[in-house]
Amino acid sequence: MQTEAKDYWRLFKPAACSLRLAGATREQVFAEIAGNLVKAKCLEERLRAAAQKALLEREAVASTGIGQGVAIPHVKLAGLEEAVFSLSLVPQGIEWAALDGQPVVLLFTVLRPERAGARHDPQRHLDMMRWISQLGRHPDFRRFALGVDTKKDLVDLLREMSAP
Repeated sequence: MQTEAKDYWRLFKPAACSLRLAGATREQVFAEIAGNLVKAKCLEERLRAAAQKALLEREAVASTGIGQGVAIPHVKLAGLEEAVFSLSLVPQGIEWAALDGQPVVLLFTVLRPERAGARHDPQRHLDMMRWISQLGRHPDFRRFALGVDTKKDLVDLLREMSAP
């Protein structure tokens, strides 16, 4: 699936996102996110446990907390044909060993296939990750994201922030 940079927001399905993760630990948060991805039909149930395990193992190597309340947990996952994305809010904040030591309130979670294929272009994936990183560093995006009322509003904010 070829997606123009300005259309990356389309890869985020409202049902895969969350306005209020309840988890107090990374394990709990990843369980909620994986559950949302399964419910949204972005992730097959058979891959749920593997996704959670891969995300936890990735965090054990190095924190994905980039600072300013944002983390971008991202992993390769066997069995995927295309990348799946989730944007989740943790309004109460969660300790994440972020670069700046601050709690994380916004989580962009990315699961991608192990290798290139008809529905996964690694170069486009890198462009997408740069887009996510830029959004996460944008103060207006962070402020507005924490104030949305619905998951659709959250995805609409991604679209709005993608406009040229």
